[in-house]
Amino acid sequence: METFTKQYISKLVDTLKKSDLKSISKIVDALDNAKGKIYIIGNGGSAATASHMVNDLGAGLRRRGIKSFDVESLSDNTPVCSALANDIGYKNIFYMQLKDRLKPEDILIAISCSGNSKNITKAVKYAKKIGSKIIGITGFDGGKLKKRSDINFHVETDAGEYGIVEDMHMVLNHIIYSYYISKA
Repeated sequence: METFTKQYISKLVDTLKKSDLKSISKIVDALDNAKGKIYIIGNGGSAATASHMVNDLGAGLRRRGIKSFDVESLSDNTPVCSALANDIGYKNIFYMQLKDRLKPEDILIAISCSGNSKNITKAVKYAKKIGSKIIGITGFDGGKLKKRSDINFHVETDAGEYGIVEDMHMVLNHIIYSYYISKA
């Protein structure tokens, strides 16, 4: 176990050192210039990251009087997600929550390790059509989300390395949150 742990930590540190600093700056610039609502979507561990981002960028910054982002995770409402999945298919759970609500001045942050989840790509396609800014947070080879994002934070790994990718996505969240805290 100790050998595995050392290898995992070493891989994570190496991956951290390869972080795309320019994309992080672009994400913060987009957030600073946000004129509308910020929607965040993700499945599984990425849904947990979306919720954590809402906590940090929403309540965390607002309660400190630093920023007041209007931010919402569309993964957080289990009754809505399960009803939509049951009634019209899982690929529609984010699209239907955005339909007729999303505006061109809004930002969609889409988190997906593979970048190919059908519910993510359908929501992104809709956001593109509306003219909203898309921030993609991806891993593996980035998939369709990486190609369709206006700004992309990408963690290049072998397919299936969810732990490293999801760790990096959470680090991105904490970098952004900590940056705002430091500027206060």
